[in-house]
Amino acid sequence: MDKSVLKLFRKVLKSHRVTRGKHFRLKDHDPGDTHGMGSESKDEARELLARGIEWLADAQDKLYAQDRWGVLITFQAMDAAGKDGAIKHVMSGVNPQGVQVTSFKTPSSEELDHDFMWRCMKALPERGRIGIFNRSYYEEVLIVRVHQALLAKQKLPAQVLSEAIWEERFEDIVNFERYLARNGYLILKFFLNLSRPEQKKRFIERLDNPNKNWKFSAADARERGYWKAYMKAYQDMIRHTAAPHAPWYVVPADNKWFSRLVVAAAIVEALEGLDLHYPKVGAGKKKELAAARRLLAGERN
Repeated sequence: MDKSVLKLFRKVLKSHRVTRGKHFRLKDHDPGDTHGMGSESKDEARELLARGIEWLADAQDKLYAQDRWGVLITFQAMDAAGKDGAIKHVMSGVNPQGVQVTSFKTPSSEELDHDFMWRCMKALPERGRIGIFNRSYYEEVLIVRVHQALLAKQKLPAQVLSEAIWEERFEDIVNFERYLARNGYLILKFFLNLSRPEQKKRFIERLDNPNKNWKFSAADARERGYWKAYMKAYQDMIRHTAAPHAPWYVVPADNKWFSRLVVAAAIVEALEGLDLHYPKVGAGKKKELAAARRLLAGERN
């Protein structure tokens, strides 16, 4: 990656990355922030995004060939914040064989018969691959916390249900992510920070556009009544689980062109730090390749 572009990416990311959550306040992060880039900068942002996507394609190829690191990218957000679009645009240039996207929806009966991390642990990417979680185990301290009736469906013994359950789940998540980091996983977590007015605007657009009606549910509108509870839950989540080895990126999501740039910048910067390269060929392998070349050269078409 060009050093000037990487420097710009780091400058943009500085105010959005959270590695220590103790004093984090969501109100300090403006969903409409564009880092001083106005609408006239959209073309510049798209060009930077395109360069990031091109670089990611090369990095992902090396990641796969090197087969040492696994990459886990998690997206959390309110409805209509742009998770699907960010994944689609930012990862558009990479080889589909090296990326797996898993969307976690309402738990199935089988999933409810296991611990809350089980279904996500099954979907972890192998070394050399990028795994993307569209929602994740963090739902267990978000929607389940806002709608605590959902907790009753998880069949937990009464002895483990207490007021401390959310603190305990934060602890479990922190320990799990530390375990992954110690085993060679790069962890990046994105909270797409959408404002309530912008969500309403996007909901109305979905209602007005027949091609987007399928994306809308009446339940989406009802969830707006719990906005404050969700914002409190998101703030608490980031406070308890942000860490240097598993940072949160609080991405301004009111302008999709900017939010996609922030996501791409964060992934590029993180992968840049892994020293990715193609495996070096040893003497034995070189002999094998030379023999193969002689064999091919001796063939008659």
